Amino acid sequence: MGQQRFTNKDWRLYQEKLPGWQEAHMERLCKEYVELLSGEGKASERFWELDKRIKDDKRHTGVQCTLDRSGVFFQVLELLKDEAITMDDLADFSDKFREAVEDHRRFWGL
Repeated sequence: MGQQRFTNKDWRLYQEKLPGWQEAHMERLCKEYVELLSGEGKASERFWELDKRIKDDKRHTGVQCTLDRSGVFFQVLELLKDEAITMDDLADFSDKFREAVEDHRRFWGL
Protein backbone atom coordinates (compact mmCIF):
# COMPACT_ATOMS: atom_id res chain seq x y z
CA MET A 1 0.00 0.00 0.00
CA GLY A 2 2.72 2.53 0.99
CA GLN A 3 4.87 1.79 -2.06
CA GLN A 4 2.08 2.96 -4.36
CA ARG A 5 2.39 6.45 -2.87
CA PHE A 6 5.92 7.17 -4.06
CA THR A 7 8.21 6.78 -7.03
CA ASN A 8 11.73 5.39 -7.29
CA LYS A 9 12.94 9.00 -7.35
CA ASP A 10 11.09 9.62 -4.07
CA TRP A 11 12.79 6.56 -2.54
CA ARG A 12 16.24 7.78 -3.62
CA LEU A 13 15.53 11.27 -2.30
CA TYR A 14 14.40 9.83 1.00
CA GLN A 15 17.61 7.79 1.29
CA GLU A 16 19.67 10.90 0.57
CA LYS A 17 17.78 13.29 2.83
CA LEU A 18 17.01 11.15 5.88
CA PRO A 19 20.50 11.32 7.46
CA GLY A 20 20.55 15.12 7.17
CA TRP A 21 17.04 15.43 8.55
CA GLN A 22 17.98 13.24 11.50
CA GLU A 23 21.20 15.14 12.16
CA ALA A 24 19.36 18.49 12.13
CA HIS A 25 16.65 17.10 14.41
CA MET A 26 19.21 15.76 16.89
CA GLU A 27 21.02 19.11 16.83
CA ARG A 28 17.76 20.81 17.86
CA LEU A 29 17.25 18.21 20.59
CA CYS A 30 20.77 18.79 21.93
CA LYS A 31 20.09 22.53 22.18
CA GLU A 32 16.87 21.79 24.07
CA TYR A 33 18.80 19.50 26.42
CA VAL A 34 21.37 22.23 27.11
CA GLU A 35 18.55 24.65 27.93
CA LEU A 36 16.98 22.07 30.22
CA LEU A 37 20.24 21.45 32.06
CA SER A 38 20.97 25.18 32.32
CA GLY A 39 17.55 25.96 33.72
CA GLU A 40 16.37 26.71 37.21
CA GLY A 41 15.55 24.15 39.85
CA LYS A 42 17.26 21.26 41.52
CA ALA A 43 20.02 19.49 39.66
CA SER A 44 18.36 16.15 40.38
CA GLU A 45 15.08 17.29 38.81
CA ARG A 46 16.84 18.57 35.70
CA PHE A 47 18.86 15.36 35.45
CA TRP A 48 15.83 13.09 35.65
CA GLU A 49 13.85 15.25 33.25
CA LEU A 50 16.72 14.99 30.76
CA ASP A 51 16.84 11.23 31.25
CA LYS A 52 13.10 10.98 30.51
CA ARG A 53 13.39 13.22 27.44
CA ILE A 54 16.26 11.20 25.98
CA LYS A 55 14.42 7.92 26.53
CA ASP A 56 11.36 9.33 24.75
CA ASP A 57 13.24 11.15 21.99
CA LYS A 58 15.44 8.24 20.97
CA ARG A 59 12.33 6.34 19.89
CA HIS A 60 11.41 9.03 17.34
CA THR A 61 12.01 8.50 13.64
CA GLY A 62 13.97 11.77 13.66
CA VAL A 63 16.58 10.04 15.81
CA GLN A 64 16.59 6.47 14.56
CA CYS A 65 14.72 4.30 12.12
CA THR A 66 15.25 1.42 9.77
CA LEU A 67 15.80 2.47 6.19
CA ASP A 68 13.03 0.35 4.70
CA ARG A 69 11.34 1.09 1.41
CA SER A 70 8.00 -0.25 2.61
CA GLY A 71 8.01 2.13 5.58
CA VAL A 72 8.94 5.37 3.82
CA PHE A 73 5.48 6.89 3.66
CA PHE A 74 4.69 6.32 7.33
CA GLN A 75 8.19 7.32 8.42
CA VAL A 76 7.73 10.65 6.65
CA LEU A 77 4.44 11.12 8.50
CA GLU A 78 6.24 10.37 11.79
CA LEU A 79 9.02 12.83 10.92
CA LEU A 80 6.39 15.50 10.31
CA LYS A 81 4.52 14.63 13.51
CA ASP A 82 7.74 14.85 15.52
CA GLU A 83 8.58 18.16 13.80
CA ALA A 84 11.85 16.71 12.53
CA ILE A 85 10.86 17.97 9.06
CA THR A 86 8.27 20.27 7.51
CA MET A 87 6.34 19.99 4.27
CA ASP A 88 8.95 22.35 2.76
CA ASP A 89 11.50 19.55 3.20
CA LEU A 90 9.43 17.46 0.79
CA ALA A 91 9.55 20.05 -2.02
CA ASP A 92 11.71 17.82 -4.27
CA PHE A 93 9.43 14.81 -3.91
CA SER A 94 6.75 13.91 -6.45
CA ASP A 95 3.40 15.68 -6.41
CA LYS A 96 1.70 12.32 -5.84
CA PHE A 97 3.79 11.67 -2.73
CA ARG A 98 3.29 15.15 -1.27
CA GLU A 99 -0.46 15.02 -1.96
CA ALA A 100 -0.75 11.64 -0.23
CA VAL A 101 1.19 12.99 2.76
CA GLU A 102 -1.06 16.07 2.95
CA ASP A 103 -4.20 13.93 2.72
CA HIS A 104 -3.02 11.75 5.61
CA ARG A 105 -1.96 14.74 7.68
CA ARG A 106 -5.41 16.29 7.30
CA PHE A 107 -7.17 13.00 8.03
CA TRP A 108 -5.12 12.37 11.20
CA GLY A 109 -5.01 16.03 12.24
CA LEU A 110 -1.20 16.21 12.14
